[in-house]
Amino acid sequence: MTEKDFIPNPYSATVEQGEVTWQSPSNIALVKYWGKLEHQIPANPSISFTLDSCRTTTTLKFRKKEQISDDFDFELEFEGEKKDSFRPKIQKFLERVEQYLPFLKDYEFSIETSNSFPHSSGIASSASGMSALALCLMSLEKQLNPEMSEEYFTRKSSFLARLGSGSACRSIEGELVVWGLQNNIYQSSDLYGVRFRDEVHENFRNYRDTILLVDKGEKQVSSTVGHELMNGHAYAERRFRQAHDNLDRLKEIFRSGDLSEFIKVVESEALTLHAMMMTSEPYFLLMKPNTLAIINKIFEFREETGLHLCFTLDAGANVHLLYPEKEEELTLEFIEVELKQYCQNGQYINDRVGSGARKLA
Repeated sequence: MTEKDFIPNPYSATVEQGEVTWQSPSNIALVKYWGKLEHQIPANPSISFTLDSCRTTTTLKFRKKEQISDDFDFELEFEGEKKDSFRPKIQKFLERVEQYLPFLKDYEFSIETSNSFPHSSGIASSASGMSALALCLMSLEKQLNPEMSEEYFTRKSSFLARLGSGSACRSIEGELVVWGLQNNIYQSSDLYGVRFRDEVHENFRNYRDTILLVDKGEKQVSSTVGHELMNGHAYAERRFRQAHDNLDRLKEIFRSGDLSEFIKVVESEALTLHAMMMTSEPYFLLMKPNTLAIINKIFEFREETGLHLCFTLDAGANVHLLYPEKEEELTLEFIEVELKQYCQNGQYINDRVGSGARKLA
């Protein structure tokens, strides 16, 4: 599909007012997306686990304007309070998607949104937030075009979410989602995320992710700025090739169930992401001392026990601890005894791989 496929024909129905609520999860990339081209096109493909408990709930209320205007008309509340600092991002998103949702200036919108996890602290809040909003807007478009297929609804939702936040396109579906063109991944595209449909060994079913909250504050550098630092980066081209290679490796690993090889790829990807930030200009060091302490504890525990827990990181200090369901009991005990002390106020979130976004009654 191309961008033109998402520009609608004239709508067959009219809608005066209503509301819709979607709950959309965050996701954690295994192969990282870092660096983008124009129009939110990724410089390399990525693959992620869709999470379950870390999610955004968004309610969109809409009423048709009595007089059509040339402006987007929306109010925004985040966790019960007006959040003017979010308005520029929503405004930019609406500007980007207007040609694909030509009804946007016909309505007054009220957006109410909340997270089940700390905002902007290394958990992909923009991914869950922008995907939830995209799904709400698509629900309105489906009312205007009742003949829309579910497949088209899902694909266009991912396409629109990408224009708000690149990784948001991976939060529409689950359990594994690929974004970015990769020749041997079925239907993969730079324009939207697709479910990974190849064979997945039972070792990776119901995988666990405990997010160790090292730092719940605002990130030192936004993802947008971080991606831009890949432009002209000395190691960018080699990194992009590495991502393609690692996605190929993971495809084979998911088929074979090789947990040891999974650990190698995932941890290497996490450290490479931070290495790219540490070697950019300007450079950033987003890991904290407690991040490194946790990583070293993981190395030691894995060596001692032979268990298959591993870490990954987003663009922040928090640590995602990934482990198989069958090793949950011993891993949770390790977290309580050894890792909890390195978390801010001893806080962490136990999550698991989920099935994607869902519409609420």
